[in-house]
Amino acid sequence: MTVARTPRCRTPYVVALGLAVIGGMFATAAGAVPQSLQAGPQDSVRGFYQILLTTMKNARTLGESGRYAKLAPVVNSLFDVSSMARLAVGSAWDTMPATQQRQITTAFARYVSATYADRFNNYSGEQLQVTGAEPYADGVIVETRIVRAGHEPVTINYMMRRHRGIWQISDVYLDGTISQLATQRAEFHSILAREGVSGLISALARKTDLLISNVSSSP
Repeated sequence: MTVARTPRCRTPYVVALGLAVIGGMFATAAGAVPQSLQAGPQDSVRGFYQILLTTMKNARTLGESGRYAKLAPVVNSLFDVSSMARLAVGSAWDTMPATQQRQITTAFARYVSATYADRFNNYSGEQLQVTGAEPYADGVIVETRIVRAGHEPVTINYMMRRHRGIWQISDVYLDGTISQLATQRAEFHSILAREGVSGLISALARKTDLLISNVSSSP
């Protein structure tokens, strides 16, 4: 399996899914992990999709804060957030003091939370299907697709690895092969090179504020 290639242009909906999924919420969720997320890798993704679909179907009733509150703990539990934060930043991570690592983690978490709440604010008959799994390296690739009427199915695969006894997502592949973690790393490196750590934190904060502004005006 090819795990990274140059991304093609995707619809905003699909890009948002991948971005939200790869970013996760880089913090440990409070409370118990939902039972569906304590099972095997395919069951973990199915559980996540069930919650995501329920949130989409009730988006208007839940509103901004309700969507955020419903999705954030699940995503926090399902993603290996500590390793993904480190890998997204890359080699610069090891030279940062712990305080800056935490600041980046928090800023990225807020950004992805806002992305979920903003993008998954309606339901128009989407089907989120888990279609299979295959071993890969030290984990398992869970294969899924999003089916929408009038659109070609979109393949989104999840790299799952066992962490602290739970199968968690460590990367996401749009079209089955485009590593969102690699894409995010490239963006981070560019910002870090131009503006440093404070610039990366500020950039994430600006994106988050823009998304929250959009969410606040959503139905």
